[in-house]
Amino acid sequence: MQQPSPSRTAAEIDTQPDCWRRAAEAVAEADGLPEPGERVAVTGCGTSWFMAQAYAALREAAGQGETDAFPASEFPRARAYDRIVAITRSGTTTEVLDLLAALRGRTRTLALTAAPATPVRTVAETVAALDWADEESVVQTRFATTALAFLRAVLETRGPLPAGVRTVAEATAHAETALAEPLPPAVLAAGQWTFLGAGWAYGLAQEAALKMREAAGAWTEAYPAMEYRHGPVSITAPGRVAWILGPAPSGLAADVIRAGGTLLADGSRLDPMADLIRAQRLAVSVAESKNQNPDKPRGLTRSVVLS
Repeated sequence: MQQPSPSRTAAEIDTQPDCWRRAAEAVAEADGLPEPGERVAVTGCGTSWFMAQAYAALREAAGQGETDAFPASEFPRARAYDRIVAITRSGTTTEVLDLLAALRGRTRTLALTAAPATPVRTVAETVAALDWADEESVVQTRFATTALAFLRAVLETRGPLPAGVRTVAEATAHAETALAEPLPPAVLAAGQWTFLGAGWAYGLAQEAALKMREAAGAWTEAYPAMEYRHGPVSITAPGRVAWILGPAPSGLAADVIRAGGTLLADGSRLDPMADLIRAQRLAVSVAESKNQNPDKPRGLTRSVVLS
C-alpha cells in the first residue's frame, strides 16, 4: 500500500538545518543590523513575536544592549529606541506595516521577511530578505526559526555569546539530530502538553505551544520554567506532558515526576531551537492522528490583513 505524501508543513520542517546555515552566511551581506550598545526593540505578530522574545533575551544576556520585544499591536510608540527590528514572513501583516509606517523617519528600522517585494519594503528603512525560507504552509516553521538563526548569527559577529548558548553551527547539528530521532511514544500518546523555558527559551516554549494549537487544535500551554510551580503544576497528571526547552531549573524535573506527568527535558543535549523542531514534528503527528490537515489549520490564513 502506497504511503501518503508528507504534508507541506512536514516537508518544510525538514529543511530547517539548510535554512539555518544559509541564514548564518547571509549576515555578512546584510545591512541595518543592530550594533552593540544600541537600545533595540523587536516586534512581530504571533510566531514572529515569540521569535522576537527569544532574540531580545539572548541579546541582553550577551551584553549587547537593552532589548525589548512587543507584539506589533501593543508596541509602545512613544518610547525611544535606536533601532526597531520587525519580523514578518509575508511582509503584509497590517499591524507590522502600520507600526513601521508610524516610525519611519523617527527610528531606524530593519524588517526580516520572506517576501521582500511586498508593502514592507516601502515602510522599513532596511529589509533583510530570507526568501529561501519562505513557506507554502499557513503554519510557520522554517521561516521563524531561520529568522532567529539569522539574528543569533548577528550576535556571534558582534561579541561573545552568553555562557551556555551554542553557536548557530552547533544548533544546526542539533537540528539534524532532532529530525532524525523518533519522537518518544509517551509524548505522541499524551492528551495535554505544557511547554516550559527559561530566559530566551521561554519564547520558544510559547512557540511550541502555538504550533500544537495551530496545527492540531491541541490543549497546550506555555510558561516561564520557574512559574511552573506557581499554578501550572496543578494540571500535570498521567497522560500529560511537561516539556522543558533548554536547561531545567533545579528540582523542576522532580516536580513533574511527583505530579505523575511525563517529563521531556533534553536541554543538556539539544539546543532549544533544535528542540522546537521536535515540537513542530509533534504538532504534525498529532494533527494527522486526528485526520486533520496540518497544512490547512482551522480559522487561520497565511497573513492577517485587516480592512
